[in-house]
Amino acid sequence: MNDKNKNIDFKHSSIDEIGENHFSSNPETPLREDAFELDDDTKIELIETHFREIMHILGLDLLDESLRGTPHRVAKMYVKETFSGLNPENKPTMTLFTNDYNYNEMLVEKNIQFYSNCEHHFVAIIGKVHIAYISSGKVIGLSKLHRIVNYYARRPQVQERMTMQIGIALKSALMTEDVAVIVDADHQCVSSRGVGDQSSSTITAFYGGVFKEEEKKNEFLKILSI
Repeated sequence: MNDKNKNIDFKHSSIDEIGENHFSSNPETPLREDAFELDDDTKIELIETHFREIMHILGLDLLDESLRGTPHRVAKMYVKETFSGLNPENKPTMTLFTNDYNYNEMLVEKNIQFYSNCEHHFVAIIGKVHIAYISSGKVIGLSKLHRIVNYYARRPQVQERMTMQIGIALKSALMTEDVAVIVDADHQCVSSRGVGDQSSSTITAFYGGVFKEEEKKNEFLKILSI
C-alpha cells in the first residue's frame, strides 16, 4: 500500500463511509431498460455526432488535421474500451476448477491495477484492487480476478459501488461468502479540478464471510502490508 495511506483504518472501513455527494448503497449500475437496444456501431455514430457538437461549442476548429478525427476516436473509445463494461455481454466467463491441492488458506491477489471514470465528472479514477478469498472447494484462474475488476471498472463508476460489485460477483462465482476486496484509488475529480488535492486517495472495502471476523481481516491486511 502507499505510504500516504498507512494510517487509514482498513479494518473498520464500510461501504457507506463515503464523501459528500458520493452516497451509494445500491450495487447496480443505474441503466435504462432500453440501454442495449442500440448496437455498438449506432452508439458510436451518435456519440461521434454529439461529441463533435461539444467540440464545436467549445470553439475548436474541427477542420484542423489534429482534431478532425477526434469525435470518432472518442466515440469508439467510449463504446469499445472505456465504457465497455456497461454491456453484460462483455462480462468475463468465470470458469471454476476443483481445488486439487486442497489449499484451504487465504488466497490473495493484490495490486490489480485499474482505470475507471467518475460518473459525476467523467474524469479518471486510477487505482489498485486487492482481493482475497478462501476456497469452498473451487478456484478460478488468477487472470479472471483481473478481468472481473476491469469489467466493473470500464463504466462510469462510483468507487463504493465498484467495490461492492466486485465482491458480490466473486462471492457468486466462487460459491463462497469468504471474499474480501479493498480498493485504493486516486480520483482526478479531486486532484485535477475542484480542491486540486493531488496527495489524497480513497479507500473502500468489502468483507464477506470469515473476513468480517477480526482475525481473518487482520491476516488479510497484514499480507497487504508485505
